[in-house]
Amino acid sequence: MYGWIWRHLPGNAWVRALISLLLVLAIVYVLFQYVFPWAEPLLPFNDVTVDNGSGAAR
Repeated sequence: MYGWIWRHLPGNAWVRALISLLLVLAIVYVLFQYVFPWAEPLLPFNDVTVDNGSGAAR
């Protein structure tokens, strides 16, 4: 897949590397701004099942 993207980008190696970096940054931005906030309520990270003071050794 990465080879296909690399072959279809215009320019020489430096231009392709710059465009690839910009693509990666754009994907990370979209993930952090839209995808992760949308998916966060659907994930079970806040479902804590630890009991408070039920036989824990001190």
